[in-house]
Amino acid sequence: MSTKKDKFSTQDIKFMRLAIKLARARKGLTGDNPSVGCVIVKKSQILSIGQTGLNGRPHAETNAINNSFQNLSGSKMYITLEPCTHYGQTPPCTNSIIESGIDEVIYSINDIDNKVKGKSFKILTKKNIKVKRGLLKNEVKKLYNSYLVNRLNKMPYITGKIAVSKNNLIYSENKKRITNKFSEKLTHFLRYKNDGILITGKTLNTDNPRLTCRLKGYEKFSPKKIILDKELSINPKSYIFKNAKTEPTIIFHNSKNKNKLRILKKQKIHLIRSDLKRKNSFYLKDILEKIYSLGIRSLLIEGGDKITNSFIKNNLFNEFYLFKSPNKLSKKKKYSNFTSLKLLNKKYDKTPKIRFRLLNDIITIYEK
Repeated sequence: MSTKKDKFSTQDIKFMRLAIKLARARKGLTGDNPSVGCVIVKKSQILSIGQTGLNGRPHAETNAINNSFQNLSGSKMYITLEPCTHYGQTPPCTNSIIESGIDEVIYSINDIDNKVKGKSFKILTKKNIKVKRGLLKNEVKKLYNSYLVNRLNKMPYITGKIAVSKNNLIYSENKKRITNKFSEKLTHFLRYKNDGILITGKTLNTDNPRLTCRLKGYEKFSPKKIILDKELSINPKSYIFKNAKTEPTIIFHNSKNKNKLRILKKQKIHLIRSDLKRKNSFYLKDILEKIYSLGIRSLLIEGGDKITNSFIKNNLFNEFYLFKSPNKLSKKKKYSNFTSLKLLNKKYDKTPKIRFRLLNDIITIYEK
């Protein structure tokens, strides 16, 4: 490791910001691997760019090198994360960099993977490639918040989302939609960015949601559906039940009802029996560890008040989106309150918050 602090030019900052944008665009879509952005520059001109491939391969550095049709000798590579140094399903990115003729590499932060951490610096400098580190490291650390949670905790990165009316209702029988169409698009963007989406059986039977991403052109990125349904009370007329054969669906339950189990298995639903606590509720951490073992690295919770409250109490949300509508909902028929707002603000009292408007809706993002 170098003893002096590396210095960077305004151009270095500009090109690394582009690499960050490339990485951010693929975040949530690269499976086990982190989303990396890469830019190759020569004489202040961009020769090539690269991102981590969908589902994690090829890596960004390899894509950037392969995307260039020019001689890379004398060029400089900007990468958001330390390039890999080990053989896995693909050769090391450091090999590709060395073979390409690139003269200088600037990457922001070290990888936390022990197979890589700090090794690329030694490998590349031994081949007379100049290496600098630390550029925009605070921005990049935030970019890899989900990757850090995955690798360090062996848990999915968990995002919560709930929409609330002006009079603090999350459901009214007289009106289903709470927020405006732009907030709805943001909800679908969150679905696009997450591997899985979790609700309860109660929410399923009350709302009959689809839980799909319906942004035009991104429908194929809909998350896997995960339902917490102790007694397998899922309505066979619901959208999720009817489409389970083509849209991956997982149900965590605690039922021994052979008839229900047979019917759901016939629909190709993945059934996982889980133990209950004394209060007749699931052990959420056990559920989340199992979800992680199934390859789901980012999870969106779109449940009701009870499940949201449980996640807040157990400090399980890594970030939370609160959608606040200026409109009131009726209390004439069945309705549900959002009781967790005070608890939410208390739990995130000392953490950053982002607040913005989408027309008249106010969105607040709570972050750990």
